[in-house]
Amino acid sequence: MNRSLTLSLATLTLALSTQAHAATFMDADWAKAACEAWNKSAALTSGLAGSAWAANNAGRGYKVIQLYRDKCGEASRVELQISDKDGKALCTYGGKVKTASLNADVDYLMNATDEDWICMGEGKFGCGAMGAMMTGKLKFKGPKGEAMGVMGPFDSFLQLTGKVPGDKATCP
Repeated sequence: MNRSLTLSLATLTLALSTQAHAATFMDADWAKAACEAWNKSAALTSGLAGSAWAANNAGRGYKVIQLYRDKCGEASRVELQISDKDGKALCTYGGKVKTASLNADVDYLMNATDEDWICMGEGKFGCGAMGAMMTGKLKFKGPKGEAMGVMGPFDSFLQLTGKVPGDKATCP
């Protein structure tokens, strides 16, 4: 084989391998990356720390946020666990659902269409936390009053969903 063909095949193999391992939007790998991104966001780690949000965890040490895409169905949910640690709201787990039963007083379940997740992730007008909840772009179960009290960080969370790359062509 000539050198040019060998390099081309190696490049193609690497490209295909990278595509095969790219996270699907809102799959377990994506949730792990979202957890890591959460911990790099001062708006989330500081803005949701303590009694304002993260410490309201029913005494179990963490809050749960479960997310899914409408087209993929509720069975495709992923989970983030947020703990109040060292004065910060830290994501301590991101991946497949671990919490079978959510506590409506402290936990959250959110879903939307891909188009609405994109809009919220880009922070477009009308797609912030308040607008998304009021217009039904974001379907939401959980302590709404608590969420209303932390709208700034909630906006940052919705925008985080647009910053973590993920392929929307397929379902998890």
